[in-house]
Amino acid sequence: MRAAKIWQLGLPAGTLRELDKGKYEFEYLPDYKAQPVSVTMPVRAEAYCFEGFPPFFEGLLPEGPQLEALLRQAKLDENDLFGQLVQVGGDLVGSVTVTPL
Repeated sequence: MRAAKIWQLGLPAGTLRELDKGKYEFEYLPDYKAQPVSVTMPVRAEAYCFEGFPPFFEGLLPEGPQLEALLRQAKLDENDLFGQLVQVGGDLVGSVTVTPL
């Protein structure tokens, strides 16, 4: 199981976990009360569960030539979306940052 810390506007917001069989879970930290990381995932106590890679986080990933360069440089598989997110997590567009846990 891999996990990453999710930051919102520089504050630790929650944890994204890769579970078995292509499932994922995003959970806010218990004491997090600031802006949600996405309008599709309001702050709540219960974890968000996904059958595939969460759409919000997939939307943060590079495409085209930037993706190809990332895959070559980091030696990642094109289907390893979690690995891609962690690799580019410090340089994402918007207010969210991702760091390895």
